[in-house]
Amino acid sequence: MKRLVMLAAAVVVATPIYAQNVATVNGKAITQSSVDQFVKLLVSQGGADSPQLREQVKQELINRQIMVQAAEKAGIAKDPTVVTELELARQGILVRALMADYLKKNPVTDAKVAAEYDKLKQAESGKTEYEVRHILVEDEKTANDLQAKLKSKSAKFEDLAKKNSKDPGSAEKGGNLGWAPATNYVEPFAKAVAATPKGQLADKPVQSQFGWHVIEVINARPIEIPTLEQVKPQLEEMMRQQALADYQKELREKAKIQ
Repeated sequence: MKRLVMLAAAVVVATPIYAQNVATVNGKAITQSSVDQFVKLLVSQGGADSPQLREQVKQELINRQIMVQAAEKAGIAKDPTVVTELELARQGILVRALMADYLKKNPVTDAKVAAEYDKLKQAESGKTEYEVRHILVEDEKTANDLQAKLKSKSAKFEDLAKKNSKDPGSAEKGGNLGWAPATNYVEPFAKAVAATPKGQLADKPVQSQFGWHVIEVINARPIEIPTLEQVKPQLEEMMRQQALADYQKELREKAKIQ
């Protein structure tokens, strides 16, 4: 019943003068059409149409009508805060309906999704991702000292990272940052990663806004591009959101705002 109460707030129905009434509350009709539309909404959200559900909906609409009439009699509908909330609720319903209508008229088709996938696949094709580890320190001298120890093989990278790195996210992992394309990193860190062969240290420590980095590229491989079937749901949602954002931008550009 609690679910019915919440959903009822989102139902906006017209009341044709010829509609069959299922009940009246102080002379105010509750129509069969109101019940049907509410049931249709519940069914669309996973409910099962049944006599029991219809009776629940009827009783909920009666209860709501009783409370609405009491609120109106008490003058609550004229309270400025309530007026504002009602207007905001009305606007929200209209905006959601407008967006749904736009997507219905401009659907994200399978052909559009496939075309977008091909575009993204082409953009990522041939790119490389790297397994990288680093040691982040505050000054250049410390970074050079650690670089020298690693080149002379007098210490292990993971041991030095755990002891010296100021990066809390990777220090306990021996400095390992996992797999990522070089573009995921800040410059000049990214440039150093891309220029370093796998299994080797970068030529020298590099400085970023975070400090000085001693970098090792553990491994490298071509970026594995998932299949269309694997990313289709996420791609469809992304395209729907982008379509709505573009539509909103278009409407705003056409509006006369002073």
